[in-house]
Amino acid sequence: MHIGFLNPQGNFDSSDSHWTEHPDFGGQLVYVKQLALAMAAQGHKVDILTRQIIDPEWPIFADKFDAYPHQPNVRIIRLPAGPEQFLRKELLWPHLIKDWVPNILEFYREEGQFPDAMTAHFGDGGLSAVLIRDQKGIPFTFTAHSLGALKMDRFDVTPENIADMNSYFSFGCRLFAERLSMNHSGVNITSTKEQERFHQYAHPAYQGSVDVNDDNRFATIPPGVNPDVFGAEVRSANEEAIYQKIQDRLVRDIYKNRQTLPAIIASSRLEPKKNHLGLVEAFASSPTLQEQANLVIFTKGEDDPLRNTVSDEISEQEVLAPIRKIIDDQNLWGKVSAFSIPSQSALAAAYRFFVQYRSVFSLVSLHEPFGLAPLEAAVAGLPVVATQDGGPKESLQKGDEKFCILVDPTSTTEIARGLETVISQPEVWDDLQKRGCDHVLRCYTWNRTAQEYLKMLEKIVAAPKPSPDELLPIHPYFLDPTPDNDISLSELNQLYFGSQS
Repeated sequence: MHIGFLNPQGNFDSSDSHWTEHPDFGGQLVYVKQLALAMAAQGHKVDILTRQIIDPEWPIFADKFDAYPHQPNVRIIRLPAGPEQFLRKELLWPHLIKDWVPNILEFYREEGQFPDAMTAHFGDGGLSAVLIRDQKGIPFTFTAHSLGALKMDRFDVTPENIADMNSYFSFGCRLFAERLSMNHSGVNITSTKEQERFHQYAHPAYQGSVDVNDDNRFATIPPGVNPDVFGAEVRSANEEAIYQKIQDRLVRDIYKNRQTLPAIIASSRLEPKKNHLGLVEAFASSPTLQEQANLVIFTKGEDDPLRNTVSDEISEQEVLAPIRKIIDDQNLWGKVSAFSIPSQSALAAAYRFFVQYRSVFSLVSLHEPFGLAPLEAAVAGLPVVATQDGGPKESLQKGDEKFCILVDPTSTTEIARGLETVISQPEVWDDLQKRGCDHVLRCYTWNRTAQEYLKMLEKIVAAPKPSPDELLPIHPYFLDPTPDNDISLSELNQLYFGSQS
């Protein structure tokens, strides 16, 4: 089978460059790359379609073609969309419609063969798939990863601030694109059933676009972990260099007599929803944690963010500034460190380094759609304390058996108690380390994810085309992105607020 991955907002290259340096370059790049490689390893031809960037700050993304070593069945294909320079994802919408989708169609016309099916990622990839299907009839699966209406909920969007929010985040385009994507797709793929399918897709803003109770329209396919990267016994080419970097940062940030204590590790983007602030508050509230452990935050491209102002305004104002205040007020300097880890292999090495000190991984996001990071940390040998709001409740709990400690992310007391349990009780650390690792390796691998995706792709290729009356009409803006056709604020208000009345 020939499969196209539509992922315009994230950029791919053979060296995984810049994966930690921008909010757009998040976990979905890991997801798409590993899934594509796993499909290709099973004999399928895979194209990762993304946006070409010709920008001196991002030189690695200028070539039209790229590839991953040792996997000739995968091509990275970069096609122009709007201006040459890097653009954040919220600004891509008109360029996808006017340039990127036409360039994809022209590319395959020149090759003389189109993919048998597409798999679309996020709303912008989904919209692109809708437009390609509209012109060429190519079926697609849609993987949202996260949905805009839930982000609006988290940001407390109101009738008073919706105009400002929309001007930055383009929520109008995103919600309309997501509705089209889940409606026109052959199958909607979610990582979890209860949290994602029955919570996210059931949001009132998506009412009428897809029936969440229709098992023919949904498949729950969790992502996987690459044990060849994260395995506890693996040693990467840069293992010793990463160990040395960590030791240097601990010397820089942590009091000398504390540098061999266990660490409470957080590794995620510096976004408010990831709740770094709640984790720091929990650490600050617990004499036990301060006595027995340090707090170590792996950041995305920022090597000393606790002392230096970062360029991203939201990260600086809503995450780091209040954290610095707590560190000052509670006299936590010498107990907390934050620094950048540059790649997946380096992240795996960092986890293995901290396993030596009986550390614990923590992800206490206010909501986590799936949460691949805790699974990767578990395979590396770290016990996990994770949010109970979202994916970890499904991936790290089966019936009454828990493979981590789940906590209420809004309760600093509960976060602190969960961390204290692992840090202070060696038998709990040992038990969670073994059972967590065994469970993830048994249930969550990319080969298994690829096999389930391929079943869905074969299903939609064989399925009859839906009748026109089953499909939502494509908004005029997505056919001709001019000011006259723009998605209006009143349409967005009606879609988001009207659906909840």
